[in-house]
Formats: sequence, C-alpha cells, structure tokens
Amino acid sequence: MKAYRIIISGGGTGGHIFPAISIANTLRKRFPDAEILFVGAEDRMEMDKVPAAGYQIVGLPVSGFDRAHLMNNVKVVARLLKSLRLAKKTIRDFRPDIAVGVGGYASGPTLWMAASLGIPTLIQEQNSYAGVTNKLLAKKADRICVAYEGMEKFFPADKIVMTGNPVRKDLEEARGKREEALAFFGLSPERKTILVVGGSLGARTINRSIQGDLDKFFASDAQVIWQTGRYYYDDASKHLKAYRGMPVWCSDFITRMDYAYAAADLVISRAGASSISELCLLGKPVILVPSPNVAEDHQTKNALALVDKEAAVMVADKDAERDLVPTALRLVHDEARLESMGRNIETLAQRHSADRIVDEIVKIINKE
Repeated sequence: MKAYRIIISGGGTGGHIFPAISIANTLRKRFPDAEILFVGAEDRMEMDKVPAAGYQIVGLPVSGFDRAHLMNNVKVVARLLKSLRLAKKTIRDFRPDIAVGVGGYASGPTLWMAASLGIPTLIQEQNSYAGVTNKLLAKKADRICVAYEGMEKFFPADKIVMTGNPVRKDLEEARGKREEALAFFGLSPERKTILVVGGSLGARTINRSIQGDLDKFFASDAQVIWQTGRYYYDDASKHLKAYRGMPVWCSDFITRMDYAYAAADLVISRAGASSISELCLLGKPVILVPSPNVAEDHQTKNALALVDKEAAVMVADKDAERDLVPTALRLVHDEARLESMGRNIETLAQRHSADRIVDEIVKIINKE
C-alpha cells in the first residue's frame, strides 16, 4: 500500500491549530508512513505551534479583509493572489492525495487551489455558523465534517458528516484528577473553584470584569484560577497586589489545561468552537461570554446553541463588566443548577472526533 500524502491547512488561533494537530497526530498514529504537510498564514501562531508538534509547515502571505478600512484591502487582494500562486506551487510539488481545511486564513487559497487541480478536499467546520470562506469552498468539497446539528442550511446535506471537533488528548483524560489538580494550583479542596479563560491571547472584557470585581471574589468563599492571556497579565498582577491572601492562581498561560478543567466547578470562557467542544466532553458548567470581534458573530451563535439546551449560561460582552462576576458567584454555589448544566452539556459531546475525521479522509482517498 502506498503511503498517504496529506495537506492540512488553516490556523490563526489555537481553536483552529489544536484540532488540526490532533487530526495529524491521529493520522500519524494510524499510518506511520503518511507524509503530512501543513499550510498556514505566515505571520500567525501556527508557524510556531506546528513545527513544535513535529510537522513541516509552509506559510502563505494571506490575511483577512479589513472591513473598517476598505482601502487597505488593495494589499489584502495582492496577498491573496500571491497566496494562490504559492498554494498552487506547494500542491504541485507535494502531490497530496487530499487537502484538509480546518478554517483560518490559509485554508481558503489552499483548498480552492487543491479543488481546481482535481485534488479531493475535506472541510472541518468547527462553528455552528459557517463562515463565508467555507461556504464558498463547500461547493467543490468532497466532505464537510461538522460539530453542530442543522448545518444543512449552509452546506449540501449529502456532503455533511457529524464528527464533532477534535480536542487535545490530555483533556480527554482530565476526569478524576480534582485533588492533584487543586494541589498543582495551590488551592483548597474545601472551596468552590472558578476557572477563568479567555483564549491563548486573552480576552479584554473578561479580564476587566474580573479585575473590576475582585472585591466581590475577596468577600466570597470561592477561589479562582485566572488565565489572563499574554496581553493582560501585567495589568492583572498589579490589581491583585491589593488583595493579598486571596485564593487566586493567576498566569498568562496554563500549561496543564487538563488540571485547570479538573479543578473547576464552574468555567468562564469565550465561546470559541474548540473551547465548547472541550467543555462538552468534560461535562463542565460554563458561563460563555462570546467575543464580539469575530466574523458573522459566530461565537454568539455557538453560545446560543448551548443556552437553548440549558447547557450553559451566556453573558453578553457589553454586559460582562456589570453582570459576569455576580452571575458566577451566584451560580457556583447553586449545586442543583451546576449539576443539571453539567449533565446537559455532556449530552452534546462528540467523542473520538479526530478518529472519525480520519475515517472520512481515508474513505475519500480510497474512493469508498
């Protein structure tokens, strides 16, 4: 049997990169001889994260459209044309059996070129609301792997397969580690624990809401694990100086997310697709604060898909500084509500997603 050759394209945020690496790791485990090449955007975080995971990556000069300053888009179009040429050259040189797109700037030119060169393509759509690029790419795609019901309003129904979003392996094993997790953060097993995360870069509104209401946490008996993201750490540390003795673990980044989830009774998070997949898998009650700065406001749509099933609470970004901390402190002490939210969110979990996506990749390559 010949070794498979696979291009995986996309990135821009951890939410796109971690699932992409998870798919690659699953492929490599099943087919150790497979050749895997990533294609990313040259100034985004995939250019560091992918090589660190042991894979080769080619960077395209692609960037997103500037909706606020339309004149800037002359440069954007020039970069797009250059990216299409480079994607074409990469595909011709590498000769893949399939191109897989996980979303993010680079997946557009890569999958478009692959399809026009007659290479089969698979789209992994992570959100409950499909972006413009994936809607365009879907016309030529062989398969579209989704994580939410009702996606036939965006894509041809006969191409859709429900697989869920892949999550990092270590998170699937986070259960039953509460004691060691709390010890890792230096926190007490006697108190309720709130985990605050805003994504790899941080979330300004979430951080400001926590900072503004530190006195409420101080007066309560809850403890906090607070991941600020790299842009907000200095400011958060300054504010915490006034609250010595408060049970809070604060850092710009959490190396052991499995421990962070295991320790948490309640999570405060943005509503990115991969965060939601992790929370479903672990059955964690969550307050979602959707980011208003994303295309088509898809995080609000992701959050509402859970709120409708009583599997999460949503606080709008504009209301967070007033409502987020009071809501969290009320909820973390409401045992019955935490339990029912945990049960409801877990029913939405899609397990073994990376394996299911790899099954689809293999079927397409083998023309099944």
